[in-house]
Order: sequence, then C-alpha cells, then structure tokens
Amino acid sequence: MAMGGLSGVGMTAFGYIRWWEPGWIEVRRVKVPLSEGSVEQPIRILHATDLHASRVVSLKMIENGLRVGMAEKPDVVCLTGDFVTKKFADTAKYTAMLRSVIGNVPTFACLGNHDGGAWAARRRNGGYATHKTVRAMLKDAGIQVLWNESATIQVHNRQIRLVGFGDLWTGELDAPRAFGKPVAGVKLPTVVLSHNPDSKERLGGYPWDLALCGHTHGGQIGIFGLDRVFAPVRDKQYLSGLKRWRDRWIHVSRGIGNLHGLRFACRPDVSLLDIG
Repeated sequence: MAMGGLSGVGMTAFGYIRWWEPGWIEVRRVKVPLSEGSVEQPIRILHATDLHASRVVSLKMIENGLRVGMAEKPDVVCLTGDFVTKKFADTAKYTAMLRSVIGNVPTFACLGNHDGGAWAARRRNGGYATHKTVRAMLKDAGIQVLWNESATIQVHNRQIRLVGFGDLWTGELDAPRAFGKPVAGVKLPTVVLSHNPDSKERLGGYPWDLALCGHTHGGQIGIFGLDRVFAPVRDKQYLSGLKRWRDRWIHVSRGIGNLHGLRFACRPDVSLLDIG
C-alpha cells in the first residue's frame, strides 16, 4: 500500500478513536432481582457516571449522553462521580445543563476522585483541594449529594434506601457514618453509590444489595487486554456491567466521559437498571 494510503487509514482510525466512538453512547438495559418473588412494577434507575467535563469532553457530549438515558423515563437518577477532570471554569453553565436535562426526577450522586480532595489537588491532577465547588454545582442543579450519608425514597409504593460515600482514593469513605445505626426489624432494598468498585471490600460488612460504581471507564481501550491495563482498579473482574459479588450485585458503568479523549471498542454508556 502506498504511503498516502497508509496515512489515510491511520487518520481514519485516529478520527474514529478520538472523535466518533467517545460520543457514541450505548444504552444498557439491565434487570436486577432484589426482591423475593415478583413485583408489580420495577423501580427504574438511570445509572450514569464519569461525566468528566474537560477540554476533551464537552458539556454537549455529556448532555447528549444524559438525554439518551432520560428518554427511557427513569424513576430515579444515580450519578456516581467524576463530574469534572480538573478545575472547570463554567460551573454555572454545567449546572444549567444538568437542571435542564434531569428536570424533576429525583437525582442522587456520590463524588469521585477528580471532584476534589487530596488526590485531585496534587499538582499533576490539577483539581480542587476540596469538593466544595462540585458539591455546590450539583446542589444548584437540584441533585442531592450523598457524602457518607443515606436517603430513603418511595417509588411505586415501594421504599428503597440509597447510601452514598466519599471517594476511596481521597480517603474520605466513611462506611459507619454512611450507614448509621441499624433500625431493628427494618430491611429495605439498599443501593449504594460508590465511585470506585474497589471500595466493595470496605463495605462488605454492611447491609446492601446493589452497588453502583464507575471509575474504570471500562478500560477505554477494549482490545488485546488493554482494558485491564488501563483500568485504575485493583480488582480487574469489575470493569463493566452487572456482576455478582458474594451474595450481592455490583454494577459498573463505562461512563459518559473519558480521559485523554480516546475510546476504542469500549463505548461510553448509560444504564437503565430495573430493580425488581
């Protein structure tokens, strides 16, 4: 093949990896059986994560991904961290976009390692020293941040408990505070929001049924085992999708955004989980 042909193939491949696949959102539909027996109407949770607003992930790309998920009419939205990659200039525009897309659907979030704290503030990471900015942005958008705390919601005449945590890498995960004191005789289906799936070991001694996580981006490059190389987790079994852990479920989303603007054979996703 002539050099010009090789160059053309290379440019086409790079264009796909850099410009096409990162914006090619996939909708994943998952059934999660949490109740004994059948339920009349499942609770539909939209799980989205790793929005990563940045120079390479525009607010428009994030908006498109969220709108695809919201079109599925979720009952609840759960966002599991990394709303930004570094310090983000236009938080007012970000807030307005989130408020516009999500509307009045009850929405809960936990924070990720890029959203502020000791890890984000390292010079090479370029983030916020605290998560004050990201928390304020989410609050103004009508999103409740569960930072080592819980909330109980009612959907379709059923109650479900959501428990959210500080990030594992920032050293702010506080499970005893998040779960609080158990209430005798009360057992609700419990969904935890924890950015990093490696946190499961820290949460194993507490009562929960389903964990929603992100952080991995699915590895971003899904060929030749490179997803396992690039995914920033110790346990490579939990890179993407719904999987069992002990007697529970863990769902890991590949995220809407990315780092470095690259994806290959690892499309961004949002997930609709029907909780039965």
